[in-house]
Amino acid sequence: MRATLARNLITDVAGLKVGNATDLTLGSGVTAILFDEPAVASVDVRGGGPGTRETDLLAPDETVGAIHAITLSGGSAFGLDAAAGVMSALAERGIGFPVGDARVPIVPGAVLFDLINGGNKEWGRFAPYRDLGYQAANGAGLDFPLGTIGAGTGATTVSMKGGLGSASMVCSTGHTIGALVAVNACGATNLPGMPHFWSAPFELGGEFGGLGLPNPLPLLPDPPALKGLPPGANTTIALVATDAVLTKAQAKRLAVMAHDGFARAIWPVHTPLDGDTIFAAATGKRELADPVFDLALIGAATVATLARACARAVYEASALPQRGAQPSWRDLWGGPPLS
Repeated sequence: MRATLARNLITDVAGLKVGNATDLTLGSGVTAILFDEPAVASVDVRGGGPGTRETDLLAPDETVGAIHAITLSGGSAFGLDAAAGVMSALAERGIGFPVGDARVPIVPGAVLFDLINGGNKEWGRFAPYRDLGYQAANGAGLDFPLGTIGAGTGATTVSMKGGLGSASMVCSTGHTIGALVAVNACGATNLPGMPHFWSAPFELGGEFGGLGLPNPLPLLPDPPALKGLPPGANTTIALVATDAVLTKAQAKRLAVMAHDGFARAIWPVHTPLDGDTIFAAATGKRELADPVFDLALIGAATVATLARACARAVYEASALPQRGAQPSWRDLWGGPPLS
């Protein structure tokens, strides 16, 4: 469960690609995950203020068995339009769920709130997220940068800039695990007033500074620091993926377990002020030897991978150019050059 992969990105999972569209003036963006073949997927929502699209069909008892893409976006509810842009890009390629002669791309999505981060949100009649979704889908590939990009462009945490993070690993079962996350948390990814990440016990290869945890561990403040924003004005959204062959019910269990990755990386999490949502997808390249124990091991590896991705999102982020924008981790703590 400690093997690393060359990219250390969710695209190490065979069968998917990631594209990003970023507008620094807007202070927002879109991330699109496209599957080479329809993928089995499910979702689990734990935050109190979610913004989602097409999540009901991901329940194990619903008719549609697989999806074609997933969209993560800034823009709050306006950002739900991003999935329409991804649908358009897929429809142009003839990709979609067959209904007679028609083809309907199935593109669930989730959004985070970044409307008051200093970017120019005066977009007129139509929000730009449909076009950003289309751009992200058409730019999808295996390699992509992290930090202030895509859905993580306008993301923040309680004390420093959030962003887009990703990580991967090979589980002890031999399956590949990947995570992609836009961290826009009401809480913090770091110990109070310190550069150390809550995710430190899971770090591989110094991927977010190699700082470990401080010794001794400090007492935590009560109450914890929280963003002073209204409900729903935060939200961390993610996709976890594996090359395993899973049913929708197993994908649901994986999404449920994956929320422990948020809990290992962000404190506090799943508050009424967040809309924390995790999609889980399986590209179906490698069978499970044991449907129960293998899934348990894959779930544990997914928790670690998502926790690492959350830390990388903040570690790799840079501050937005807007005046008064939230400082980045590097603005506060320095560190080596961005990867």
